[in-house]
Amino acid sequence: MKEGLTDILVPGLHSVHGPGKIQGTVFFNEQMAFNRDVSVMLLRSLDKGVTVADAMAATGSRSVRIAKEVPGTEVTANDISADAVAYIDANIELNSLDNCVSSNRNMHSLFAEHSFDYVDLDPFGSPVPFTQSAIRGCRRGGILAITATDTAPLAGAHAVKCRRRYQAEPIRGYMCHEGGLRILMSSIARELAKFDRGMRPLLSFYADHYFRTYLRVEEGAEAADRTLGRLGYLQYDKDTLERSIAYDKDPMHPYGPLWLGPLHDKDFLAGMKPDDLADEKRVTKYLNLWRNEIDTEVFVYDMSELSSHMKLSPPKIDAFMEFLNQHGRAAKSHVSPSSFKTDITLDELLPLYKEFSPDSC
Repeated sequence: MKEGLTDILVPGLHSVHGPGKIQGTVFFNEQMAFNRDVSVMLLRSLDKGVTVADAMAATGSRSVRIAKEVPGTEVTANDISADAVAYIDANIELNSLDNCVSSNRNMHSLFAEHSFDYVDLDPFGSPVPFTQSAIRGCRRGGILAITATDTAPLAGAHAVKCRRRYQAEPIRGYMCHEGGLRILMSSIARELAKFDRGMRPLLSFYADHYFRTYLRVEEGAEAADRTLGRLGYLQYDKDTLERSIAYDKDPMHPYGPLWLGPLHDKDFLAGMKPDDLADEKRVTKYLNLWRNEIDTEVFVYDMSELSSHMKLSPPKIDAFMEFLNQHGRAAKSHVSPSSFKTDITLDELLPLYKEFSPDSC
């Protein structure tokens, strides 16, 4: 296959879309090309060469793309499976790479002995069993890139499993995907704090069937405490649509703990360029959404949520965003085509939605 600027040898039997299933001994999912595109774009935006560890590389598709498409990188493509390493070696040879090496190790032992500027953890399912080792393998000031494909627990469909894995109460309904992303980030923050480390999110998003976050690791107890101070809880009344946050858990704020800080670093996003990627059109679309998203304390609203609550037909979201920006700040959210964020209070938002609804015209 050709993905971006890189040729990749993959198993003939592999996943094409969705969460994917393990077919055979080596996993590959074509739909994750977007995920790999974003990794390449983000690493290109750094102003220096970096050492990279792909902890669970499988075919090595992400590893060889980074090695070939990001100048100045030195990549270690690791997988515990010998069958996977055969694909990694073949892909290194296929692309004539001298800055990418294969590694056939348990990732826990790899990160106990070596550290890297950039650690990528993209497991099949939850990253929870592997997060501490990934943290150990991340150098001072390095970047952690972590994917979670267990969206059902994180988004509240399997609440018991979310409580068990992430020690968090998930949110159901229209906020479930932003809630799931923030639960994942909260879980990582708490693991970092055990090592006297904090985090600064560079880019965090939900797409397709997974959550993904890129975090700059910050050193020291002060950074850890500052990070823990950004965790909190959510109140959400589905009957009134009222929502609020609190930094201490109480009966009125049952959901969480959640990361309540920014999802993205807007200055960092400004340096990203979606050039020469596998799906430039989609990456460009998402990059624009991420750059324009606003940070609010009440999470996303959804056009369907408001329409159902008010028994009104939904207006076109782009036109409604223009209208809302005459009264405050508002922007579409990346988590859903019908979701948005605004700093306009709910008491003000509902009359504005009614005024702009096609049913009121």
